[in-house]
Amino acid sequence: MLEAEKEKVIGSGRSSKDYWKEIWEARELFWILAKRDVIVRYKQTILGVAWSIIRPLITAMVMGFAFGKLAKLEVDTPIPYILVVMPGVIIWLFFSQSLQQLSLSMVLNSNLVTKVYFPRLIIPFSTILLGLIDMAIAMLLFVGLCFWFHFVPDWKIVFVPLFIVLCYLSVFGVGLMAAVLNVKYRDIGQIVPFIIQFGYFISPVAYVTDLAAGKWYYYPFILNPVTGVIDAMRWAMLGDFAKFNWISFIPMLVFILLTFFVSIRFFRKHENSFVDHI
Repeated sequence: MLEAEKEKVIGSGRSSKDYWKEIWEARELFWILAKRDVIVRYKQTILGVAWSIIRPLITAMVMGFAFGKLAKLEVDTPIPYILVVMPGVIIWLFFSQSLQQLSLSMVLNSNLVTKVYFPRLIIPFSTILLGLIDMAIAMLLFVGLCFWFHFVPDWKIVFVPLFIVLCYLSVFGVGLMAAVLNVKYRDIGQIVPFIIQFGYFISPVAYVTDLAAGKWYYYPFILNPVTGVIDAMRWAMLGDFAKFNWISFIPMLVFILLTFFVSIRFFRKHENSFVDHI
């Protein structure tokens, strides 16, 4: 005798506990969407996953030459400058890719949103897997460069996973709000690439934060959450090269706390209206 299937009642005003319970129950959909993004990314590419190595390597080499040699921003250190640049490149590629994917997540999945019910928050959450895979491969590239230059990171390298999580949280709030706004105002999809391009120059990707110390723009500069993550990654990955920069780290934590909870509330407030605009 077959068991009767339980009916799922969808109503308004659900509690946060019920909402997060639904997300957990739909965790299989999270993996399906995440794996689909990875497959689509590398489908019909000749080099495939090798792009995850080529992109950060070429970026680090170009940045090291442009900022270190041409702009004369190279610091006086026994560590090869490409190793100084790599933590910034790894974080920035992860941050920029996550912001781009998050902001477009609802629009790109409009066919799914309009046809079946599920907690919509799963869609932006699922974008993290692609960035994490690229991040992991880029970290392996850093390890290879360390072997090449005979550089051995110290015990602080164990904090890298924590800072990767903080990097994603720092972009999640902004990306989630951009995803909601992009459903109604498609201009957001055009603005985000501009913000990413502009943010690259105001983030210490290819130079160190200390170069801005004492300048009038130093304090506005360290309010950039990416600055705090990059400084923390350099502290963790480069041994004694950099001290832990609390001045940039604390604003990043405050930014994460504010944007994460505000963005979740903002998303839930507008979630039911997505179908009307998509």
